[in-house]
Amino acid sequence: MLDPEKGFTSDVITDPNRFVGRTDLIRACMQALNSPTSLIAIYGKRGVGKSSLLRQVQQMALGDYTLAENAGLGHEIPQRPRTYLTVFYTCDSMIDSGEALLSRLINDQDDEDGLLRLVPDEGKEVIEFTRAKEASAGADLKVVNWGAKGIESTKYAKVVPDDTVQTFRNFLSSIVQHQVKKRMKRDGLLILLDEFDVLANKKGLGSLIKSLSSKDVKFAICGIGQDLTDLIEDHASVERLLEQGAIHVRPMPEPEALAVLDKAEELYQGELKFDPDVKRDIVDVSQGYPYFVQMIGKSCVTKASQSKTNRVDTEIYQAVLGDIKNGVAFPTLESAYQRAIGTSENRQMLLHLMAEQTEQKTLFHEDVGRIFLKHARQDAEDFNVDYLDQNLPRLLDSKYGPVLRRIPEGQGIYEFNNPVFRLYVRLRAF
Repeated sequence: MLDPEKGFTSDVITDPNRFVGRTDLIRACMQALNSPTSLIAIYGKRGVGKSSLLRQVQQMALGDYTLAENAGLGHEIPQRPRTYLTVFYTCDSMIDSGEALLSRLINDQDDEDGLLRLVPDEGKEVIEFTRAKEASAGADLKVVNWGAKGIESTKYAKVVPDDTVQTFRNFLSSIVQHQVKKRMKRDGLLILLDEFDVLANKKGLGSLIKSLSSKDVKFAICGIGQDLTDLIEDHASVERLLEQGAIHVRPMPEPEALAVLDKAEELYQGELKFDPDVKRDIVDVSQGYPYFVQMIGKSCVTKASQSKTNRVDTEIYQAVLGDIKNGVAFPTLESAYQRAIGTSENRQMLLHLMAEQTEQKTLFHEDVGRIFLKHARQDAEDFNVDYLDQNLPRLLDSKYGPVLRRIPEGQGIYEFNNPVFRLYVRLRAF
Protein backbone atom coordinates (compact mmCIF):
# COMPACT_ATOMS: atom_id res chain seq x y z
CA MET A 1 0.00 0.00 0.00
CA LEU A 2 1.32 3.41 -0.98
CA ASP A 3 0.86 6.24 1.49
CA PRO A 4 -1.33 8.89 -0.23
CA GLU A 5 0.17 11.57 2.02
CA LYS A 6 3.64 10.96 0.61
CA GLY A 7 2.73 12.68 -2.64
CA PHE A 8 -0.51 14.50 -1.88
CA THR A 9 -2.02 16.30 1.05
CA SER A 10 -5.28 18.09 1.74
CA ASP A 11 -3.53 19.85 4.63
CA VAL A 12 -1.64 23.14 4.54
CA ILE A 13 1.77 22.80 2.84
CA THR A 14 4.50 23.95 5.21
CA ASP A 15 7.56 22.39 3.53
CA PRO A 16 8.85 24.79 0.83
CA ASN A 17 10.17 21.82 -1.14
CA ARG A 18 6.58 20.57 -1.61
CA PHE A 19 5.25 23.94 -2.69
CA VAL A 20 4.67 24.28 -6.44
CA GLY A 21 4.35 27.28 -8.76
CA ARG A 22 3.05 30.72 -7.76
CA THR A 23 6.22 32.57 -8.80
CA ASP A 24 4.53 35.97 -9.06
CA LEU A 25 2.90 35.54 -5.66
CA ILE A 26 6.20 34.51 -4.06
CA ARG A 27 7.79 37.66 -5.48
CA ALA A 28 4.95 39.79 -4.08
CA CYS A 29 5.31 38.16 -0.66
CA MET A 30 9.06 38.83 -0.64
CA GLN A 31 8.48 42.49 -1.45
CA ALA A 32 5.79 42.86 1.22
CA LEU A 33 7.97 41.19 3.88
CA ASN A 34 10.85 43.51 3.15
CA SER A 35 8.73 46.64 3.22
CA PRO A 36 8.99 48.19 6.72
CA THR A 37 5.33 49.10 7.27
CA SER A 38 3.03 47.21 4.87
CA LEU A 39 0.13 44.98 5.92
CA ILE A 40 0.29 41.62 4.13
CA ALA A 41 -3.17 40.49 3.02
CA ILE A 42 -3.38 37.17 1.18
CA TYR A 43 -6.88 36.80 -0.20
CA GLY A 44 -8.84 34.76 -2.73
CA LYS A 45 -11.43 32.01 -2.98
CA ARG A 46 -11.41 28.84 -0.91
CA GLY A 47 -9.23 26.02 -2.15
CA VAL A 48 -6.71 28.15 -4.07
CA GLY A 49 -3.87 27.59 -1.58
CA LYS A 50 -3.94 30.78 0.52
CA SER A 51 -3.07 29.09 3.82
CA SER A 52 -0.13 27.25 2.28
CA LEU A 53 1.18 30.53 0.88
CA LEU A 54 0.80 32.14 4.31
CA ARG A 55 2.94 29.40 5.86
CA GLN A 56 5.58 30.05 3.21
CA VAL A 57 5.51 33.74 4.16
CA GLN A 58 6.29 32.61 7.70
CA GLN A 59 9.28 30.62 6.46
CA MET A 60 10.67 33.56 4.49
CA ALA A 61 10.07 35.87 7.46
CA LEU A 62 12.48 33.70 9.46
CA GLY A 63 15.12 34.05 6.76
CA ASP A 64 14.50 30.74 4.95
CA TYR A 65 14.21 31.65 1.25
CA THR A 66 14.30 28.06 -0.05
CA LEU A 67 10.96 28.67 -1.75
CA ALA A 68 12.19 31.74 -3.62
CA GLU A 69 15.33 29.93 -4.72
CA ASN A 70 13.29 26.93 -5.94
CA ALA A 71 11.11 29.35 -7.92
CA GLY A 72 14.14 30.87 -9.66
CA LEU A 73 13.96 34.11 -7.69
CA GLY A 74 17.25 33.78 -5.84
CA HIS A 75 18.63 36.88 -7.54
CA GLU A 76 15.70 38.93 -6.17
CA ILE A 77 16.30 38.06 -2.51
CA PRO A 78 17.56 41.20 -0.74
CA GLN A 79 21.20 41.15 0.29
CA ARG A 80 20.03 41.59 3.86
CA PRO A 81 16.38 40.51 4.04
CA ARG A 82 14.28 41.66 6.96
CA THR A 83 13.86 38.86 9.50
CA TYR A 84 11.17 38.38 12.12
CA LEU A 85 10.00 36.34 15.05
CA THR A 86 6.59 34.98 14.15
CA VAL A 87 3.19 34.29 15.67
CA PHE A 88 0.74 32.16 13.67
CA TYR A 89 -2.91 31.82 14.67
CA THR A 90 -5.80 30.15 12.86
CA CYS A 91 -9.11 31.88 13.56
CA ASP A 92 -12.40 30.07 14.08
CA SER A 93 -16.08 30.96 13.96
CA MET A 94 -16.38 30.93 17.77
CA ILE A 95 -14.49 34.24 17.86
CA ASP A 96 -17.28 36.80 17.89
CA SER A 97 -15.34 40.09 17.93
CA GLY A 98 -11.97 41.73 17.49
CA GLU A 99 -11.49 41.85 21.25
CA ALA A 100 -12.23 38.12 21.47
CA LEU A 101 -9.51 37.51 18.87
CA LEU A 102 -7.01 39.48 20.96
CA SER A 103 -8.07 37.51 24.03
CA ARG A 104 -7.30 34.30 22.19
CA LEU A 105 -3.92 35.60 21.10
CA ILE A 106 -2.77 36.70 24.57
CA ASN A 107 -3.81 33.33 26.06
CA ASP A 108 -2.61 30.99 23.32
CA GLN A 109 -0.04 28.56 24.75
CA ASP A 110 0.93 26.87 21.48
CA ASP A 111 4.60 26.09 21.99
CA GLU A 112 5.67 26.87 18.39
CA ASP A 113 3.23 29.48 17.09
CA GLY A 114 1.57 31.17 20.08
CA LEU A 115 2.07 34.79 21.09
CA LEU A 116 2.41 33.95 24.77
CA ARG A 117 5.50 31.81 24.18
CA LEU A 118 7.40 34.95 23.20
CA VAL A 119 6.46 37.01 26.25
CA PRO A 120 9.58 37.18 28.48
CA ASP A 121 8.91 35.11 31.57
CA GLU A 122 11.03 33.37 34.20
CA GLY A 123 8.46 30.60 34.44
CA LYS A 124 9.18 29.00 31.06
CA GLU A 125 12.15 27.78 29.04
CA VAL A 126 12.37 28.93 25.41
CA ILE A 127 14.80 27.55 22.82
CA GLU A 128 15.57 28.21 19.15
CA PHE A 129 14.32 25.76 16.53
CA THR A 130 14.07 25.54 12.75
CA ARG A 131 10.73 25.07 11.03
CA ALA A 132 12.18 23.46 7.90
CA LYS A 133 14.26 20.33 7.51
CA GLU A 134 17.38 22.19 6.41
CA ALA A 135 19.68 23.14 9.26
CA SER A 136 20.40 26.45 7.50
CA ALA A 137 16.77 27.54 7.71
CA GLY A 138 15.83 30.57 9.75
CA ALA A 139 15.38 30.05 13.47
CA ASP A 140 12.28 30.76 15.53
CA LEU A 141 11.54 30.32 19.23
CA LYS A 142 9.45 27.68 20.95
CA VAL A 143 8.59 26.77 24.51
CA VAL A 144 10.01 23.48 25.76
CA ASN A 145 8.93 23.84 29.36
CA TRP A 146 6.26 26.11 30.79
CA GLY A 147 7.70 25.71 34.28
CA ALA A 148 6.18 24.50 37.52
CA LYS A 149 4.99 27.96 38.51
CA GLY A 150 2.90 28.41 35.40
CA ILE A 151 2.76 31.58 33.36
CA GLU A 152 4.25 34.60 35.07
CA SER A 153 3.92 37.05 32.21
CA THR A 154 3.23 39.95 34.56
CA LYS A 155 6.94 39.99 35.43
CA TYR A 156 7.82 41.59 32.11
CA ALA A 157 4.53 42.46 30.40
CA LYS A 158 1.81 44.12 32.41
CA VAL A 159 -1.59 42.39 32.29
CA VAL A 160 -4.28 45.06 32.59
CA PRO A 161 -7.43 43.59 34.18
CA ASP A 162 -10.52 43.94 31.99
CA ASP A 163 -8.55 45.65 29.21
CA THR A 164 -7.64 43.08 26.57
CA VAL A 165 -6.47 45.63 24.03
CA GLN A 166 -3.97 47.30 26.36
CA THR A 167 -2.72 43.92 27.59
CA PHE A 168 -2.12 42.92 23.96
CA ARG A 169 -0.23 46.16 23.35
CA ASN A 170 1.90 45.56 26.44
CA PHE A 171 2.71 42.03 25.33
CA LEU A 172 3.81 43.25 21.89
CA SER A 173 5.99 45.97 23.38
CA SER A 174 7.64 43.47 25.73
CA ILE A 175 8.27 40.93 22.97
CA VAL A 176 9.80 43.54 20.67
CA GLN A 177 12.02 44.92 23.42
CA HIS A 178 13.24 41.67 25.00
CA GLN A 179 13.03 38.99 22.30
CA VAL A 180 13.10 40.71 18.89
CA LYS A 181 15.71 43.36 19.63
CA LYS A 182 17.84 42.08 22.52
CA ARG A 183 17.87 38.29 22.32
CA MET A 184 17.25 37.38 18.67
CA LYS A 185 18.27 40.66 17.02
CA ARG A 186 15.50 40.55 14.42
CA ASP A 187 13.91 43.38 12.46
CA GLY A 188 10.45 42.85 13.85
CA LEU A 189 7.57 40.67 14.99
CA LEU A 190 5.22 39.20 12.36
CA ILE A 191 1.71 38.17 13.43
CA LEU A 192 0.03 35.90 10.85
CA LEU A 193 -3.74 35.39 11.10
CA ASP A 194 -5.15 32.54 9.01
CA GLU A 195 -8.86 31.90 8.24
CA PHE A 196 -9.54 35.58 8.89
CA ASP A 197 -12.78 35.33 6.91
CA VAL A 198 -14.53 33.24 9.60
CA LEU A 199 -14.60 36.21 11.97
CA ALA A 200 -18.18 37.46 11.82
CA ASN A 201 -17.42 40.80 13.48
CA LYS A 202 -14.19 42.54 12.47
CA LYS A 203 -15.17 45.90 13.92
CA GLY A 204 -12.18 47.72 15.36
CA LEU A 205 -9.55 45.37 13.91
CA GLY A 206 -8.70 47.66 11.02
CA SER A 207 -8.07 50.55 13.42
CA LEU A 208 -6.03 48.35 15.77
CA ILE A 209 -3.87 46.91 12.99
CA LYS A 210 -3.25 50.41 11.67
CA SER A 211 -2.24 51.72 15.09
CA LEU A 212 0.07 48.80 15.90
CA SER A 213 1.75 48.38 12.49
CA SER A 214 5.25 49.80 12.49
CA LYS A 215 8.79 48.92 11.48
CA ASP A 216 8.81 46.62 14.54
CA VAL A 217 5.37 44.95 14.23
CA LYS A 218 3.82 43.66 11.02
CA PHE A 219 0.53 41.80 10.45
CA ALA A 220 -0.32 39.27 7.77
CA ILE A 221 -3.93 38.18 7.29
CA CYS A 222 -5.31 35.44 5.10
CA GLY A 223 -8.94 35.37 4.01
CA ILE A 224 -11.37 36.23 1.23
CA GLY A 225 -11.75 39.50 -0.65
CA GLN A 226 -14.51 40.93 1.54
CA ASP A 227 -12.08 40.94 4.49
CA LEU A 228 -10.09 43.76 2.92
CA THR A 229 -13.27 45.77 2.44
CA ASP A 230 -14.19 45.23 6.10
CA LEU A 231 -10.79 46.45 7.28
CA ILE A 232 -10.78 49.49 5.02
CA GLU A 233 -14.31 50.44 6.06
CA ASP A 234 -13.19 50.19 9.68
CA HIS A 235 -10.16 52.43 9.12
CA ALA A 236 -9.56 54.12 5.76
CA SER A 237 -5.80 54.43 6.37
CA VAL A 238 -5.50 50.62 6.19
CA GLU A 239 -5.72 51.03 2.42
CA ARG A 240 -2.32 52.73 2.41
CA LEU A 241 -0.82 49.80 4.34
CA LEU A 242 -2.16 47.47 1.64
CA GLU A 243 -0.48 49.25 -1.25
CA GLN A 244 2.45 46.83 -1.23
CA GLY A 245 0.91 43.95 0.67
CA ALA A 246 -2.39 43.00 -1.01
CA ILE A 247 -1.76 39.61 -2.64
CA HIS A 248 -4.62 38.10 -4.65
CA VAL A 249 -4.38 34.31 -4.99
CA ARG A 250 -6.24 33.14 -8.08
CA PRO A 251 -6.78 29.59 -9.37
CA MET A 252 -3.62 28.06 -10.79
CA PRO A 253 -2.91 28.14 -14.53
CA GLU A 254 -2.84 24.69 -16.12
CA PRO A 255 0.98 24.29 -16.17
CA GLU A 256 1.17 24.93 -12.41
CA ALA A 257 -1.70 22.53 -11.68
CA LEU A 258 0.10 19.89 -13.75
CA ALA A 259 3.23 20.62 -11.73
CA VAL A 260 1.36 19.55 -8.56
CA LEU A 261 1.00 16.07 -10.08
CA ASP A 262 4.59 16.10 -11.34
CA LYS A 263 5.79 16.99 -7.84
CA ALA A 264 3.78 14.07 -6.41
CA GLU A 265 5.47 11.66 -8.83
CA GLU A 266 8.84 13.07 -7.79
CA LEU A 267 8.02 12.53 -4.11
CA TYR A 268 7.07 8.89 -4.80
CA GLN A 269 10.53 8.36 -6.35
CA GLY A 270 9.34 6.02 -9.08
CA GLU A 271 6.83 4.11 -6.94
CA LEU A 272 3.86 5.71 -8.74
CA LYS A 273 3.21 7.17 -12.19
CA PHE A 274 0.27 9.02 -13.70
CA ASP A 275 -0.60 8.63 -17.39
CA PRO A 276 -0.31 12.00 -19.18
CA ASP A 277 -3.97 11.88 -20.28
CA VAL A 278 -5.09 11.30 -16.69
CA LYS A 279 -3.03 14.27 -15.52
CA ARG A 280 -4.69 16.52 -18.07
CA ASP A 281 -8.16 15.26 -17.08
CA ILE A 282 -7.50 15.89 -13.38
CA VAL A 283 -6.28 19.42 -14.14
CA ASP A 284 -9.33 20.04 -16.33
CA VAL A 285 -11.92 19.03 -13.71
CA SER A 286 -10.00 20.84 -10.94
CA GLN A 287 -10.20 24.20 -12.75
CA GLY A 288 -6.99 25.48 -11.17
CA TYR A 289 -7.89 24.72 -7.53
CA PRO A 290 -4.86 22.91 -6.07
CA TYR A 291 -6.89 21.59 -3.13
CA PHE A 292 -9.10 19.61 -5.54
CA VAL A 293 -6.04 18.36 -7.45
CA GLN A 294 -4.64 17.09 -4.16
CA MET A 295 -7.91 15.40 -3.17
CA ILE A 296 -8.34 13.61 -6.50
CA GLY A 297 -4.65 12.68 -6.48
CA LYS A 298 -4.97 11.08 -3.04
CA SER A 299 -7.99 9.09 -4.20
CA CYS A 300 -6.08 7.89 -7.25
CA VAL A 301 -3.19 6.67 -5.07
CA THR A 302 -5.58 4.78 -2.80
CA LYS A 303 -7.41 3.21 -5.76
CA ALA A 304 -4.13 2.22 -7.42
CA SER A 305 -2.95 0.54 -4.22
CA GLN A 306 -6.21 -1.37 -3.92
CA SER A 307 -5.75 -2.55 -7.50
CA LYS A 308 -2.13 -3.56 -6.79
CA THR A 309 -0.67 -1.29 -9.46
CA ASN A 310 1.76 1.62 -9.41
CA ARG A 311 0.26 3.23 -12.51
CA VAL A 312 -2.71 5.59 -12.47
CA ASP A 313 -4.23 4.99 -15.89
CA THR A 314 -7.66 5.78 -17.32
CA GLU A 315 -9.20 2.73 -15.65
CA ILE A 316 -8.02 3.79 -12.18
CA TYR A 317 -9.08 7.38 -12.79
CA GLN A 318 -12.54 6.36 -14.00
CA ALA A 319 -12.96 4.24 -10.87
CA VAL A 320 -12.21 7.35 -8.77
CA LEU A 321 -14.73 9.37 -10.76
CA GLY A 322 -17.25 6.59 -10.18
CA ASP A 323 -16.74 6.88 -6.42
CA ILE A 324 -17.29 10.65 -6.68
CA LYS A 325 -20.44 10.21 -8.74
CA ASN A 326 -21.78 7.77 -6.15
CA GLY A 327 -20.94 10.05 -3.24
CA VAL A 328 -18.42 7.78 -1.51
CA ALA A 329 -15.09 9.50 -2.35
CA PHE A 330 -15.12 12.70 -0.28
CA PRO A 331 -17.27 12.34 2.87
CA THR A 332 -17.05 16.01 3.93
CA LEU A 333 -18.17 17.33 0.54
CA GLU A 334 -20.85 14.66 0.31
CA SER A 335 -22.18 15.63 3.72
CA ALA A 336 -22.43 19.27 2.58
CA TYR A 337 -24.17 18.09 -0.60
CA GLN A 338 -26.79 16.05 1.26
CA ARG A 339 -27.37 18.86 3.78
CA ALA A 340 -27.96 21.32 0.95
CA ILE A 341 -30.41 19.28 -1.11
CA GLY A 342 -32.34 17.67 1.74
CA THR A 343 -35.03 15.36 0.37
CA SER A 344 -36.00 17.51 -2.61
CA GLU A 345 -35.18 16.24 -6.11
CA ASN A 346 -36.10 19.66 -7.49
CA ARG A 347 -33.56 21.32 -5.18
CA GLN A 348 -30.97 18.74 -6.16
CA MET A 349 -31.52 19.49 -9.84
CA LEU A 350 -31.43 23.24 -9.15
CA LEU A 351 -28.08 22.86 -7.37
CA HIS A 352 -26.65 20.98 -10.35
CA LEU A 353 -27.99 23.54 -12.82
CA MET A 354 -26.34 26.34 -10.90
CA ALA A 355 -23.05 24.44 -10.56
CA GLU A 356 -22.98 23.69 -14.28
CA GLN A 357 -23.71 27.28 -15.31
CA THR A 358 -20.94 28.92 -17.33
CA GLU A 359 -18.86 31.03 -14.99
CA GLN A 360 -19.01 34.78 -15.45
CA LYS A 361 -16.20 37.22 -14.73
CA THR A 362 -16.73 39.68 -11.93
CA LEU A 363 -16.26 43.41 -12.11
CA PHE A 364 -13.32 43.20 -9.72
CA HIS A 365 -9.97 41.37 -9.92
CA GLU A 366 -11.06 39.49 -13.08
CA ASP A 367 -12.16 36.64 -10.87
CA VAL A 368 -14.78 34.08 -11.90
CA GLY A 369 -17.62 32.39 -10.15
CA ARG A 370 -20.77 34.50 -10.60
CA ILE A 371 -23.96 32.71 -11.53
CA PHE A 372 -27.28 34.24 -12.56
CA LEU A 373 -30.70 33.14 -11.40
CA LYS A 374 -32.33 34.10 -14.72
CA HIS A 375 -30.12 31.57 -16.52
CA ALA A 376 -31.05 28.92 -13.98
CA ARG A 377 -34.73 29.68 -14.58
CA GLN A 378 -34.31 29.05 -18.29
CA ASP A 379 -32.51 25.76 -17.67
CA ALA A 380 -35.06 24.76 -15.03
CA GLU A 381 -37.87 25.10 -17.56
CA ASP A 382 -36.00 22.86 -20.00
CA PHE A 383 -35.59 20.18 -17.29
CA ASN A 384 -39.10 20.61 -15.84
CA VAL A 385 -37.75 21.69 -12.46
CA ASP A 386 -40.61 23.16 -10.44
CA TYR A 387 -40.77 25.45 -7.40
CA LEU A 388 -37.42 27.13 -8.06
CA ASP A 389 -38.17 30.09 -5.78
CA GLN A 390 -39.24 27.77 -2.97
CA ASN A 391 -36.11 25.61 -3.27
CA LEU A 392 -33.51 28.36 -3.59
CA PRO A 393 -33.70 29.76 0.01
CA ARG A 394 -32.30 26.58 1.59
CA LEU A 395 -29.15 26.95 -0.52
CA LEU A 396 -28.70 30.42 1.03
CA ASP A 397 -29.55 29.42 4.60
CA SER A 398 -26.62 29.23 7.04
CA LYS A 399 -28.29 26.25 8.76
CA TYR A 400 -27.65 24.20 5.61
CA GLY A 401 -24.26 25.53 4.58
CA PRO A 402 -24.87 27.97 3.12
CA VAL A 403 -23.99 26.76 -0.36
CA LEU A 404 -24.58 30.10 -2.10
CA ARG A 405 -24.34 33.75 -1.20
CA ARG A 406 -25.99 36.74 -2.83
CA ILE A 407 -23.74 39.19 -4.63
CA PRO A 408 -24.70 42.82 -3.88
CA GLU A 409 -23.63 44.13 -7.32
CA GLY A 410 -26.98 43.24 -8.86
CA GLN A 411 -30.26 41.42 -8.43
CA GLY A 412 -30.34 37.69 -8.96
CA ILE A 413 -26.53 37.25 -8.90
CA TYR A 414 -25.04 34.52 -6.72
CA GLU A 415 -21.76 32.79 -6.01
CA PHE A 416 -20.82 29.42 -4.52
CA ASN A 417 -19.27 29.99 -1.09
CA ASN A 418 -16.87 27.15 -1.74
CA PRO A 419 -15.71 26.77 -5.37
CA VAL A 420 -14.36 23.30 -4.58
CA PHE A 421 -17.88 22.26 -3.59
CA ARG A 422 -19.09 23.54 -6.95
CA LEU A 423 -16.50 21.35 -8.69
CA TYR A 424 -17.69 18.40 -6.60
CA VAL A 425 -21.33 18.97 -7.57
CA ARG A 426 -20.30 18.99 -11.24
CA LEU A 427 -18.82 15.51 -10.86
CA ARG A 428 -21.51 14.15 -8.52
CA ALA A 429 -24.22 12.13 -10.26
CA PHE A 430 -27.80 13.37 -10.04
